[in-house]
Amino acid sequence: MGDKIQHIASGAELAELFSSTTYVAVDFYADWCPPCKAIAPVYEKLAAQHAIDGVLAFAKVNVDHVQDAARTHGITAMPTFMFFKEGRQVAVNGQKMIQGADPRSLGAAAEKLGGLAKKKAEAAST
Repeated sequence: MGDKIQHIASGAELAELFSSTTYVAVDFYADWCPPCKAIAPVYEKLAAQHAIDGVLAFAKVNVDHVQDAARTHGITAMPTFMFFKEGRQVAVNGQKMIQGADPRSLGAAAEKLGGLAKKKAEAAST
C-alpha cells in the first residue's frame, strides 16, 4: 500500500494542491506532538481508503517547517485537521476544523468527503 498522503513542503505547494484537487483534507501537525503521532496511522488508513487523484487528497503540513501555511490558516493547536473544497475551507459534518486526536470525528469527516469525491469521480467518468 503506497503512501497516499501528500507531505507539503511549502505554502506554494499547498496552494498548488488546492488548485489541482477538488477536496483536500489537511493535517497540521508537529513532530514533537504526541497526539499527532497517535492519530497519524488513523489518518494514513483514511487516506488509503478515500483518496482519489485529482478529486480528494490527504495532506500533512508540519507547522514548524511550513510556518506560512500554519499562519495563513490560524493554526493554534496540533493536530488540527481542516477541509477544503476548491481551495476554500469548508465545514464537514458541521465542523470547520477538528482539533486534537479525535479518530471518530476524523473518520466521519473522511467518510463524508470520500462519498462526495466518489460521486464527483463517477460523474466525471460518465
